Amino acid sequence: VQLQASGGGLVQAGGSLTLSCTASGSAFGSYASAWFRQGPGYEREFVAGINWAGNTVDYGDSVRGRFTISRNNAKNTMYLQMNSLAPEDTAVYYCAAGPSWAAISSARAVGVNGYWGQGTLVTVSS
Repeated sequence: VQLQASGGGLVQAGGSLTLSCTASGSAFGSYASAWFRQGPGYEREFVAGINWAGNTVDYGDSVRGRFTISRNNAKNTMYLQMNSLAPEDTAVYYCAAGPSWAAISSARAVGVNGYWGQGTLVTVSS
């Protein structure tokens, strides 16, 4: 599975942005997938995850209620709708996929059992 993230950019605080992650290969439709982010000087952290069917989602505490993860398996694409953005959301955002929820539950798990896409930079100005 190869993953391509896009949609990053510069946005003012309080604004919105939608990230996309497009996958190659037919396996994506049966994989759990997730978004992670890594800010300057911080470890890569879990942002949001979604199971293969799209009916189970989870969010990191810092984004819960502001971000929404979704997917369209027919398009091999996952999305992250980000609202009420704040400067602390500034980071490189990475998409990930794996054969189970456990495989995308942490950055370490993705490194062992999953796949990373390249990052897309989100910068939120105050």
